[in-house]
Amino acid sequence: MKYIAKNQSWRFVLILVVALVFASCRGNRSQSDVSQGDTLALKYATLLHVVKHAQYTTVSIDNPWKEGQTLHRYVLIDRNAPMPDNLPVGDVIRVPVQKAVVFTTAHCQLLQFLGADDCIAGVCDSRYMVLPTLLKRVADGQVVDCGDGMNPMVEKIIDLQPDVMLLSPFENTGGYGKVEEIEIPYLECADYMEPTALGRAEWMKFYGMLFGKQAQAERLFIEVDSAYRHLTQQAAALPKGRSIITERKTGSVWYVAGGKSVIGQVIRDANAGYAFADNDKAGSLSLPFEAVLDKAGDTDLWLFKYNGDRPFTYADLMAEYQGYSQLKAVREHQVYACNSSKVPFFEETPFRPDWLLRDFIILSHPDLSIGSPKYYTKIKE
Repeated sequence: MKYIAKNQSWRFVLILVVALVFASCRGNRSQSDVSQGDTLALKYATLLHVVKHAQYTTVSIDNPWKEGQTLHRYVLIDRNAPMPDNLPVGDVIRVPVQKAVVFTTAHCQLLQFLGADDCIAGVCDSRYMVLPTLLKRVADGQVVDCGDGMNPMVEKIIDLQPDVMLLSPFENTGGYGKVEEIEIPYLECADYMEPTALGRAEWMKFYGMLFGKQAQAERLFIEVDSAYRHLTQQAAALPKGRSIITERKTGSVWYVAGGKSVIGQVIRDANAGYAFADNDKAGSLSLPFEAVLDKAGDTDLWLFKYNGDRPFTYADLMAEYQGYSQLKAVREHQVYACNSSKVPFFEETPFRPDWLLRDFIILSHPDLSIGSPKYYTKIKE
């Protein structure tokens, strides 16, 4: 009996050793696969990681709200190629995408910039879009209106059978409801969480890859990057510009851009003053009006966006909140507004931050003759 037990013991050790060697070999093969990939070098984007392999491309998106964690992984495979064996973990998307449902106006605009708007089969929140060509296609039935982006008409999406859905993730939303239950990959477009304007814009390289428009995306990004850096250098050579405050009260609070937010950094790159420049928050600050007045009451320029069927006036401001009269920009009539229901601010500026920077430079440096603002108009009585 001792002899049999001894043999069984050795047999167990042998199996264990073989298993460890096999696991080691598998681990080495995995490392080899990774090392054979060609990582896409990104200049500014920090949340996006793209690695090209012989038969597929892996895309990993960092979770912007949980440091060190991954938000989502994707595996892009040529739609005309056979499905490779031993794929890494990730949602498979066949590329180039031919049909997409797009939840956000900024990504619809980007696809127009890239010449891929024919791939838009459905949209959400079309009533908020300032994209005449796309809206005409919706009206003509060529593009399906899938309803509210927060509660889309899932049945319409299923009927379309798109290759992918493009939507924006938000912190602590608890998921995407029924959208997650249908067997259609959804792409979490976390580009808006990049800490810099050019970082967000650089995601166009990934979207170009997704829709087979890599060359167009590369050319467009080179143009945006070059223009943005040229404008920054131009502004830096000027004396400090007039100070800027953005947005306005919503209910009882004023959502002010943090010092490290994209808007805060674009104001800095315009060489304009910003009362909250020393704040280290990348998002918005939720402040009562009194706190904004105390910190930024003497700001020279006030820029905000609104949605309306007519131009905004000082009378509208006073009707909204009498306290605005205490702001220097109001007293000196230096208030500029952008009607986002008619002007494509939200459509264009995410991937053309150079156009927004140009507006800030023009407004904060009035002696510089480089044209008129693209998005903002001085409000009248």
